[in-house]
Amino acid sequence: MAKKNTESAIPRWKRLKTAVIEKWRAFIALFPLVGKTVIWSTRIFIVIFLLDTGYLIGIWPEWKWYVDGPIPQSQFIQQYQRDSWQDRSRPRLRWKTVKWEDIPDNLVRAVLTAEDSHFYRHDGIDTEAFKKAMEYNWSQKRFVYGASTISQQTAKNLFLSPSRNPFRKWHELVLTFAMEQNLKKSRILTLYLNVAEFGQGVYGIEAAAQKYWGVRAKDLTKTQAIELAATLPAPRKHNPRTRSAFFLKQTVKIKKNMG
Repeated sequence: MAKKNTESAIPRWKRLKTAVIEKWRAFIALFPLVGKTVIWSTRIFIVIFLLDTGYLIGIWPEWKWYVDGPIPQSQFIQQYQRDSWQDRSRPRLRWKTVKWEDIPDNLVRAVLTAEDSHFYRHDGIDTEAFKKAMEYNWSQKRFVYGASTISQQTAKNLFLSPSRNPFRKWHELVLTFAMEQNLKKSRILTLYLNVAEFGQGVYGIEAAAQKYWGVRAKDLTKTQAIELAATLPAPRKHNPRTRSAFFLKQTVKIKKNMG
């Protein structure tokens, strides 16, 4: 009771002043901890940045080798080969390259319509398509579209491993910008159409044309070209053999948009 009376005898402004001083001292006491956190966070960031830069330098392509000449195996094709050695039940690898001159116009139009309608107008990243995709994903409350351009997909297929990690998208973007600066659009398309997956173990349009219809890529009809383009989003589930509902819907959509 005496203690309560004593406290009540202290003017309110003094009690408030004491409380403010105590709060301020507590805040000041946090500074060393905050400072240490900032210092260590900065150090960790620098280490990660240096390691990641070293990784990019290690995988950085010699772009002159990709300007023309033979089409190299993609990282995904190499990974499929390694997996096939361990699992003999997998379908054999089908992969055969073709030159730009042997790729039919209808196939180019179908693939651009399906995958990257702004291909000749962007520098590797289609910001307009990305914005629309993110808005649609948000409206659906799930990740439906990723809006990766053909250039991004080509960079990913050729230079990055199939395994996912937090830095892969960043590496993909850096490589995409560099590729757009060093290669012609027609060359990027040629690389893409020669390494893209069209079914389990089926890579490139030549292998796909031979597997599904027994013809050369240059002899594909317009309908067959559209069906190959419709295969690209999920080639193992939706292709000319499975003829799933999604695949058939894609073919109708591509044909309509091609005009």
